[in-house]
Formats: sequence, structure tokens, C-alpha cells
Amino acid sequence: MRVSLKRHIYLYIIAILWLCFFLGFLLIYKYAVGVANNSNGWYGELPSLKVLENPRSEYASEVYTSDSVLIGKFYRSNRTPIEYEDINPIIINTLMATEDIRFEKHSGIDMKGTFAIFWYLIKGDNRGSSTITQQLAKNLFKTRDSKFQGTLNDGSNPLLDKVIVKTKEWVTAVNLERAYTKEEIITMYLNTVDFGRNSFGIQVASKVYFNKDQKDITIPEAAMLIGLLKAPTAYNPVPKHNRETAKARRNTVLQQMHKYDFINDAQLDSLTKRDIGLNYNAEDHNEGLAPYFREKLREKLDDWCVKHEYDLYADGLKIYTTLDSRLQKHAENAVTRNMKELQKLFFEHWEGKNPWVYMDEKDRYVEMPGFLEREIKKGEAYRLARLAHDDDTAAIEERLRTKKPMTIFTWEGEKDTLFSSYDSLKYYLHFLHTGFMSMDPKTGQIKAWVGDFNHKYFQYDHVIQGKRQPGSTFKPIVYATIIGESNGAYSPCYKAIDAPVSFATGDPDKPTWTPQNADGIYSGDTMTLRQAMARSINSITAYMMKIMGDHTPYSVYKYARNLGITSHLEAVPAMCLGTFEVSLYEMVGAYSAFINDGTWTEPYFITHIEDRFGNSLDISEFMPEKRSALSKEMAAVMLHMLKGTTQEKGGTALGLYSYGLLSHGNEIGAKTGTTSNFSDGWFMGVTPQLVSGCWVGGEHRSIHFRNIKYGQGAKMAMPAWAYYMENVYADTALHIVKQPIPVDPSTISVQLNCSNQQNKEEEENDGQESNEKKTIDVFSPVDNYDEGL
Repeated sequence: MRVSLKRHIYLYIIAILWLCFFLGFLLIYKYAVGVANNSNGWYGELPSLKVLENPRSEYASEVYTSDSVLIGKFYRSNRTPIEYEDINPIIINTLMATEDIRFEKHSGIDMKGTFAIFWYLIKGDNRGSSTITQQLAKNLFKTRDSKFQGTLNDGSNPLLDKVIVKTKEWVTAVNLERAYTKEEIITMYLNTVDFGRNSFGIQVASKVYFNKDQKDITIPEAAMLIGLLKAPTAYNPVPKHNRETAKARRNTVLQQMHKYDFINDAQLDSLTKRDIGLNYNAEDHNEGLAPYFREKLREKLDDWCVKHEYDLYADGLKIYTTLDSRLQKHAENAVTRNMKELQKLFFEHWEGKNPWVYMDEKDRYVEMPGFLEREIKKGEAYRLARLAHDDDTAAIEERLRTKKPMTIFTWEGEKDTLFSSYDSLKYYLHFLHTGFMSMDPKTGQIKAWVGDFNHKYFQYDHVIQGKRQPGSTFKPIVYATIIGESNGAYSPCYKAIDAPVSFATGDPDKPTWTPQNADGIYSGDTMTLRQAMARSINSITAYMMKIMGDHTPYSVYKYARNLGITSHLEAVPAMCLGTFEVSLYEMVGAYSAFINDGTWTEPYFITHIEDRFGNSLDISEFMPEKRSALSKEMAAVMLHMLKGTTQEKGGTALGLYSYGLLSHGNEIGAKTGTTSNFSDGWFMGVTPQLVSGCWVGGEHRSIHFRNIKYGQGAKMAMPAWAYYMENVYADTALHIVKQPIPVDPSTISVQLNCSNQQNKEEEENDGQESNEKKTIDVFSPVDNYDEGL
């Protein structure tokens, strides 16, 4: 009887246990189904199967030069994808040893780790137990975001929140395992995981922390990178105070690799003793090659992407540009060298004084009163001060004059100092600025673009954003009009007298305008048009404009438009001296037509774009416009005229001889430009393979040198062009060589071979030899103009 009772009790207990098991299993199943389907809105949404099969991950778009160098990226999350077969096996082994050693065996959930999590939660241990697939679910689909919350996991119960979130990750992980192979899962994981410092994915992290491709990562480097995944900030080796913590974490990862036989005892002992070996290379939009160019490119692509429904910052586009990385480096180095030298002169020139000046009635330079007070109101510091102090003038002024720690730019490197907003404004207004652009005149491809000398501190782009008066660099357009429209009456050999020329203005207060030469002197000499342009004689340019008739300004206007000058122009006599503001971009494009048989090709900088799968996209709208701007004959005539600056006595570009640029039969067409008060210095240089231009000046036209010794195109801008071409010719890999600029007189109807009688007479009078083949002082007087009509 007792045995029977005991047996019944035993069977009853077994039945109860089985019932509890089945009820528990049913409850867990219904709970899992409920989570998967977000029953009653309790748990929050999960990614659908369609989304799982087409995950959207943000990939950085990459910018390449014509010689296949990566020069920049556009991104919200800096991520560059790689394929599984390209992943370094060391990285995969390190990842599995540290995060999920049973990755190859489970189906998304590692039950051993899953049950352990409850023990960790009871102990209050934050330790993770997620598989790689679960982590991918969390990273890729943001399962912990507030948008995935339900009424039961709204943040009010942390323990319940963790259980529900973990369940959602289990369900998503299982679905991922059904949709993808193990290779695809680990590839997606390594392409999307956050390594800190805005580096997403193993390829970017390898570049950022070690400045190398992930395929070249070593075992200890892989251990450091994988170690970051636990806490990208806490274990980040970049801050010096974190180095020992980062090293300890790396060594823990190495011990895991040893535990699972990926490394042996000797390797463990040796590798744990090594330093981190950090070679930090932050990817910054202000750093690297061509930051001004990249910013202009971004502006163009933003509009294109909106129109064609792409996301520039997430779609992983590959943008191939016309820029040549070698030419860009030569241009940046040339600009840096020139501006560093020039800035030293400028500081010395204005030592103890402020350079924002005007000319008073006694022809003296006088500092502009209230200049800083007016300028500061245009800036961000003033706007913030107004917001903070409700237009309280005294409080605003006090804030703007309060000194605070600040890092400033210097030519010797960044410097920490105490500056007020006024101090900062005053300091930076003492700097000269520059723009440089170089292009292939035959194709229109821009090869180098330098908007200024430091993008971090000076972000205004002086290639295309900034517009300044071109001065005498506009004269070739004027002479092309005069010779081209004269029906053979005028040629480069036509002679004119350097004498005053006046134009009626229609203004009763100032009835006439008489352009001045650079030195304010009219020599009375007779010279050819080629000599006049070479020496940049303003009076002769104005004379030719006048004798051609009243229609001439409009003709010059039309020629300028045909040559790609789109900026505001007015058909008035003052055009002959470059009084209207234009961009360097426009001027380089215009000059390129002279060496391209008269065909103007719009400067452009995008050759093709691919999506992240390698498919070419339609970029027809980026292709350059072309048109015949000059006859082939007139283009050749203008090349002959432009060569005069390096061949005629007194030519403003004869200084190029001192750089060795006119040796070995090399020929260069060139033009300097200097505006009134020495505010702007320009230099345009033409060779068969490259047309390049440079502008230099202050942030405002009132900031400039006080005399022509320094304040002229030949001094301010020509050295940058010369430094650039020196390096270009020396770089044999570019295949850009010294060569003549061919002009065949037999194909030209106007006279080119002018009599040199005038030069001979001058040489006899002063007893000097011709300067055509000598090194000439670069600082001989050059061009100028009077601003107003």
C-alpha cells in the first residue's frame, strides 16, 4: 500500500514537472511569437524579412583622383565596405576568439552564453554574451533604439527591458542566419561595427588607428582593434591617459587567442610586451589633399544626388575626378612656399601698423577708422554675443573684448594663446590669401585646385567663390577683340604712343577718365602692341579701345562671354583695364582657349561616378560645354602676344628666367595683373600641356602692400606659378616637358615679325644689350589702373 502510494506521488510529481515544462515551453514560445509579432504593441517592432534581406547600411562615398588616389570621403558614418575574401584571416580569428568562438556552430543563438546572461544579470554584471549575429542585429537594425520600444519596454523597468531587447535580438539573429551565410554575416559585421573615432568597419579602423589597409594588420594590431569593440571610448588608445588601459585590453584579447590556440605560448609572451604601435591618422575634412576642391565637389554632388535620389553620405558612391594627385601636391607645396615667404614680407612691411588703409587727399595711406568695429559685426562672435545679451551694447562689447583661451594658425604651426574676439579678428586680417588653379587646356580637366593655404582656418575658396578685379590679366581679351575685330587693320606689330588717353564719362563732377600707368608716368615712347601688352602699358590699351570706336566695349564684352567669363560685366571703356570682378576659375578657362585653337572648354572636375556595386551612373550634366570662342588664327596671334611677356624687353614675366623655366627651348605665354593700390596680384601662365593661374590679395581690397616693389602680380603671384612649374617639369612621371609653343606665321594673315628698330635704337642709346635672353629683375614696373570712370 505504501509502495503504491509512493509510486503514485512520484508519478504525480513527474506529471507536474512535465506539465510545467510544456507550459513553460508554450509560454516561452508564445512570448517569442508575441515579441516577433509585437502583440498588442507590447514589445515594439522588429525588422521585417524584407528589410533583413535588404539591409540598409550607411557607406561613405569616396573621392578619387585621375591617377586613382583616394583623397577624401563624404559620410555621416565613416565606413568603407570590403568583401569576405579580402578580409585578413587574422582579424576573423581574433574576432571569433574574443566575441564568439562557437560562431561557426550555432544558428544565431549560443545557448551556453544565453543561459549565462541570466546569471550575469542577477550578479549585476554588465558583461555581454551576444553572438556575432546578435551584435550584427543590434548594430545593423538598431534594435535598442526608442523607435523599437513597446509599452512593456518603455524604460520604466530596466530588467524587463533587457530581457525583451535580448529576445528581439535572438529572433532577429535567427532570421539573419536563415537569410545569410556565415561568411556574409561576418562580412556585414566587420563592415558596420563601430571602432570609435567616427570609424565604422575594419577597413576604416585600420586606416585611422594604424594608417594601413586591413589586409596588412598584424596580430597585436588586430587584437587592439577587436578589443575596442567592448567599449570604443574606454579602451581607445588615442588619448594618452588611455594607453595603458588600451594595452591591457589588447593583452586580454591576445590571451583569448592563446586560449583557443590561434597563437602559441611564445607568441603570447612576446606580443603582450609590445607597445600599442599606434599610427593615428584621423580622417578630417580639413586634412588631406585638395580640401577646397572637395568642398566644391560636395556642393555639386549634393544637388546631383537630390535630383537622382542618391544619398552622398550613405550610398558608398565612388566619385572619380579630373584632379591629379601629383599636380595637386605640387600646387599646394608651391602655394605654401609662396605664401609663407610673402606673409613674412607683409608682416615686416606693416610692422607696428594696421594694413587696412585708404589714400587721403594728400596721397598718403591712412588707417580706416572704425574698420574692426564694422567687420566684427559681420561675424559669428557678434551674432552669438547679441543673442546672449539681448542687444545690450555694453555687454556685447565687453564680451567681444574679453580674452579667452584660443588656438590660432601661424606659419610655424598652431599656437595656444589668450585672445578676445577683437584680437582674433585683428590677427587674421593681417594675413594675405591666395587661389591657384591648373587645368589641361585641351580637355578642360582641372588638374589642381588650391582655394587658400589652410582649410581649417581659412575656408573661403579663392578659386571659384572669391571674385576680384583681374587688372591687366584681362588685357589679352581686350587685344584679342581689337585685333580680331579690326579686319587686319591692327596686328601685334601695330605701333602706338605711350601717352594719356581720356574718355568722357557723362559725370559733371568728373567729366573725363584718364587711365594711369603703374608708375604714373607716360614715357612718350612708340611701341608695338606686343611690346605694350608685354610691358602692361595701360595707356596704349586704352588708346586702342578708344580708336576702335564706341562699339568696342560691347565687343570686348561679347568676347569675354564667349571665353567663359560669366561674372557681372558692363560694356564700358574701363573694361580694358580689368575693373570688373571675376573668378580665377573663369580666367584660367578663358586663357585655355588661346592654346586650344580658340575653342573654349568649360573647366570641369568629374569624369565618372559608380555606385557601390560598380555600376556606372549617368553624369552627363557634369560634362563640359565647348564652343568656338576665337578663330584658330586669332588664338595663334594671342599666343604670340602672350609670349611677349617673356621675350620683349621690359616684359613683366621676364623674371621666369631666374627660375630656369625658359631654358632648353621652353616657351611660356604669360600675363601679370596688378590692381590699383596694389590690392590684387595675378599671374596667368600658358604652356601646351597646362594652363595655370594664381591670385594673391588681402581679405579686403583695403588690405595690401603700400608700393609696387611688393604689391604687384610679378611679386605676389608669379613665384607660386614658377614654383609649381619647377616641380612639374622635374616630376618625370607626369610626362609634362619643356617645349616651344608653336605659332606658324605662314598661317596667319596679320603681321607677326615686327621690326626691332625701336629696340635697337634704345640699346644704342643706353649702351645695354637686349634683355630677351638674360635674367631680368622680376620687379620691373608693371601694370596698374585707375578704378573709376
